[in-house]
Amino acid sequence: MGENVSPLKWKMATLAIFYLERGDSVFVAAHTSAGKTVVAEYAFALASKHCTRAVYTAPIKTISNQKYRDFCGKFDVGLLTGDVSLRSEASCLIMTTEILRSMLYRGADIIRDIEWIGYIDEVHYVNDVERGVVWEEVIIMLPRHINFVLLSATVPNTIEFADWIGRTKQKQIRVTGTTKRPVPLEHCIFYSGELYKICENEKIIPQGLKAAKDAHKKKNSVMVTGTGSHSGSTAANERARNQRRENYSHAKQNKHSGFQNMDSSGANRGTQTSGSNNWGLRRSEASIWLSLINKLSKRSLLPVVIFCFSKNRCDKSADNLTGTDLTTSSEKSEIRVFCDKAFSRLKGSDRNLPQVVRVQGLLRRGIGVHHAGLLPIVKEVVEMLFCRGVVKILFSTETFAMGVNAPARTVVFDSLRKFDGKEFRGLLPGEYTQMAGRAGRRGLDKIGTVVVLCRDEIPEEKDLKHVIVGSATRLESQFRLTYIMILHLLRVEELKVEDMLKRSFAEFHAQKKLPEKEQLLMRKLAQPRKNIECIKGEPEIEDYYEMHSEAERYSNKITEAIMHSPVSQQYLTPGRVVVVKAQLAQDHLLGVIVKSPSANYKQYIVLVVTPHLPSILKTSSDGREKNGADFQVLVPKSKRGLEDDYYSSVTSRKGSGIINIKLPHRGSAAGVNYEVRGVENNEFLSICNCKIRIDQVRLLEDVSAGAYSNTVQQLLTLKSDGNKYPPALDPMKDLKLRDIKVVEDYYKWTNLLQKMAQSKCHGCVKLEENIMLARELKRHREEVNALKFQMSDEALQQMPDFQGRIDVLKEIGCIDSDLVVQVKGRVACEMNSGEELICTECLFENQLNDLEPEEAVAIMSAFVFQQKNTSEPSLTPKLSQAKERLYDTAIRLGELQAKFKLQVDPLEYAHENLKFGLVEVVYEWAKGTPFADICELTDVPEGMIVRTIVRLDETCREFRNAAAIMGNSALYKKMETASNAIKRDIVFAASLYITGV
Repeated sequence: MGENVSPLKWKMATLAIFYLERGDSVFVAAHTSAGKTVVAEYAFALASKHCTRAVYTAPIKTISNQKYRDFCGKFDVGLLTGDVSLRSEASCLIMTTEILRSMLYRGADIIRDIEWIGYIDEVHYVNDVERGVVWEEVIIMLPRHINFVLLSATVPNTIEFADWIGRTKQKQIRVTGTTKRPVPLEHCIFYSGELYKICENEKIIPQGLKAAKDAHKKKNSVMVTGTGSHSGSTAANERARNQRRENYSHAKQNKHSGFQNMDSSGANRGTQTSGSNNWGLRRSEASIWLSLINKLSKRSLLPVVIFCFSKNRCDKSADNLTGTDLTTSSEKSEIRVFCDKAFSRLKGSDRNLPQVVRVQGLLRRGIGVHHAGLLPIVKEVVEMLFCRGVVKILFSTETFAMGVNAPARTVVFDSLRKFDGKEFRGLLPGEYTQMAGRAGRRGLDKIGTVVVLCRDEIPEEKDLKHVIVGSATRLESQFRLTYIMILHLLRVEELKVEDMLKRSFAEFHAQKKLPEKEQLLMRKLAQPRKNIECIKGEPEIEDYYEMHSEAERYSNKITEAIMHSPVSQQYLTPGRVVVVKAQLAQDHLLGVIVKSPSANYKQYIVLVVTPHLPSILKTSSDGREKNGADFQVLVPKSKRGLEDDYYSSVTSRKGSGIINIKLPHRGSAAGVNYEVRGVENNEFLSICNCKIRIDQVRLLEDVSAGAYSNTVQQLLTLKSDGNKYPPALDPMKDLKLRDIKVVEDYYKWTNLLQKMAQSKCHGCVKLEENIMLARELKRHREEVNALKFQMSDEALQQMPDFQGRIDVLKEIGCIDSDLVVQVKGRVACEMNSGEELICTECLFENQLNDLEPEEAVAIMSAFVFQQKNTSEPSLTPKLSQAKERLYDTAIRLGELQAKFKLQVDPLEYAHENLKFGLVEVVYEWAKGTPFADICELTDVPEGMIVRTIVRLDETCREFRNAAAIMGNSALYKKMETASNAIKRDIVFAASLYITGV
């Protein structure tokens, strides 16, 4: 295990190894630098011992290359990535997750040979929006005989994720990990030349934060006090701060790394004032970095990784340290010898590339930069020298934290905000933890230091607490259907697309509840069925109930339209009889409007007859409710005062408008209960065609019991003719509604009422009882059908998307009406590096036929190039025509997908999947132009150019395989020629991790 093994690591590793020895699958969720690799090594050792094969998969090629180097001396190991295939027959194979997925879809022989261990690193990559789906596909498709060793950073829902894998593979997944870091962290703020400790042992230290804020206030107060010249200085500083923010927000990617572009004079940058301002900003920025480096150096806190969130900022920050030299003469010699050996494999002109020369100059002074814009070989040199300890300061983007296992003494955050490709936002706790985890070298440091650099503002305590000690990001499913996945699964008999959807992490909780739903369904189906007994011998009640329900729906629609129409307001006046909605349909309340809305009271005040006395009133002895609502009981006439006697006409006295009752006001009169309440417009069920005489003043101001009794008696008289409620105002005749939809609903409603009147059930004495029974039976049927739907494939979240994609594939001829994959679909299955539909249509429309190999491969670069904003390339007429043709194809495919209800915007679809920024560069490279010359044609960084051309070689192989399926020998030869044309020099220089230095 090595000599620097912490008890924490020993416990975690021992438990995991115990499970491995028992033949169980394990999920290790441990902190950065906790030694998860020990578990992987043991798994490899077991595979060798059992004479079986083990597969190690990593999310990115860099990790794969590093692991190959680490395991090479210990095991019989091979490497398979997109562009490298080494010793594929070895017992222990390291590969990217995409390669493993491709093997699973193809049914490669190697999968059958893996008998014991499937080992997947960086499982938290499942959260990656673009590539997280690959993890889920691999986990779902791996055969059940393969055991898992899953490694991940700490996440909150480890058990949930392990449970999903266990249910999917029908085996138990043992979970182990660490609860704290092996090397604890302290978190500091660096402001105005000083470090302030703000967090230790995962607890915020308010005193440190307060000291930083006091220093900030003191500095600002010094700046704003004094003479007018000081005020001018403050304004200049404020302008400088704003300029810095603006520069940061709008930083453009500069392929030349910014080292030679930052001249000290501003003569060529507009006015002299502008130039002096820029110089002042650079000087200020340089002084901040020098102050920080000096402070870290004095406290022996080097080496340090400084995370900047743009390539341009990394380069400019490194350039600010022009006078800084942190290496000894022996270290300089070691760096020079290492660089000479590493770059000796490049040809002469490539060794003198500006980036290679600049980075070597920085490395000799102990300063490094690391980002996607660097050439792969330059990146590897920086990584290896940093691991050797001779690079003391490394300016890096966050990819260094994900792809390189190289801890440092200290980590510095240039900012706590980043641009994520869509917007500027604060760092997530999981992102902060991943990067901060690089601080503290196990076995070398007792504590790791994390520093947040503050230039102008001190963050608030709640923001710091959220990002430093906040909960890590949960593992969330990023599963989505793709055309290539559907086509592969249609060709594989063992697994259907519906099965893939069911087994995805996204559907885990729904699928987990299926046994419960199945039991519930069985119970509902086993319930004794109630039958409706018709006394007339002809059971039409179900038909009648359907008409009754439909009439009720139309009635509700018409009522809603009435209540929202301006005409109805003219009828909602005091004395108008109304029906107010209640919770139960059979208990709607008959009432009368007492007062219309006013400035003081926004609701209608309505007196309604209520069916039952509230139970709370039966227990109250003082005649008043406990909740404060008024209640009034009409006393016998002999005990009533003169003013409370019954009145049959409206009083002539004009009221003051005051309401002397507390709403709701409840009481009892004429043997029934009533309630005065506030009612909103949408609470009215219907407006009746009659009015009664009321005395608003005596009801609301005098609170006369006689007035209430009179009103209630009038309402009861309206019900005496046997009808539950008086007839409503006719929407057409009375309210004169002319809305077409309302008129249609009205005629449908009246027709239904006529049909119901003709039914034998109409007027039956058991009608109400039978309707309730019919309603209960229908609800039971609906519940059973809902459960059956939830248990069916149709309930899967992505089923509508699946149906739409199937329709698209049928339309373009990839599959036939029986879902059998055609030749076009087999070609699409080969397209892994570009968008499968566009690539396939490009081939079947013969868009590459009239192009030379150099032109074809140049146009194909649009499939794999990823940078959005670039300088406009200068294209030949033939290339311009090919570009337009391909773009039109993408637009047509986007429109086709939109037609089948997929969430696709044609323009966005074309722009996302076709980026023509490197067409000219690739064309010149394929023609044999030196790398230094093609770099001058674009503002795209060298590293991105190399990455695109390497992926383009993979695309050429895919197109070549597709040509073989199509039987197009001319295209096959063209792709071979194109691949050979681009495969040369620095672009395809072998990785230092693989060949050694």
